[in-house]
Amino acid sequence: MWSLRDWRRRRTLTRHPIPDDLWQAALSRLPVLAALDAAERIRLREQATLLLAGKTISGAGDFEPDATMRVRIAALAALPLLGLDLDWYGNWHEIVVYPDTFVQEHEWEDEFGVMHHERRALDGESWQQGPVVLAWHEIEASGQGNGFNLVIHELAHKLDMLNGDANGHPPLHRGMRHADWNAAFSAAYEDMVQRDEAGLDTPLDPYAADAPEEFFAVACEAFFETPAQLHAAYPAVYEQLCRFFRRAPA
Repeated sequence: MWSLRDWRRRRTLTRHPIPDDLWQAALSRLPVLAALDAAERIRLREQATLLLAGKTISGAGDFEPDATMRVRIAALAALPLLGLDLDWYGNWHEIVVYPDTFVQEHEWEDEFGVMHHERRALDGESWQQGPVVLAWHEIEASGQGNGFNLVIHELAHKLDMLNGDANGHPPLHRGMRHADWNAAFSAAYEDMVQRDEAGLDTPLDPYAADAPEEFFAVACEAFFETPAQLHAAYPAVYEQLCRFFRRAPA
């Protein structure tokens, strides 16, 4: 059956293809994509193409990402979309790229009504109503198959915020049980916190122990970067992420 949505998708893929040289350059610099089969690479390229056509990737200050950088960012951003529709990224429109660590100023009100002002040095940030902000030097370090992926981390926060403030519990697909999700993630998060507070080695980046929403984002990084490690440490979390991202177990 004909649909306007499918027609627009096909037209975008036809009119705005990613040049072969730029795509191959992105693949060569991202070892994490080597595990994808031929069909998955086709899907990844299509999703990256649609993302580039639908989102603005802009630089901060005098920094301006070139075409190679944009394709690399799009390829990383498309990884979570291998089993999802681009609509999951539908509530934001821009990725802002700094060349290095950036400083953000925040104001917040505490429970007593006192306003606080703070400056924080960041490598990435996702705004509830706004863009995804990334530092290029950390984008370059992403996708190497070692568990670190700033792009996926910040986009995981965006997925998490689809149903409100980030809390480690994004909207689930029909057929997924909230009780199963909560049980898997709560137990794993508590284990991470206990290990971190005891000074023990942690199976994921220790930053995952900072808050439930950070555990979710770090677990998403591991799901795409080091899935075997995540499965070995927290099999119930791995199973829930397989269902959430609609990916077959590795």
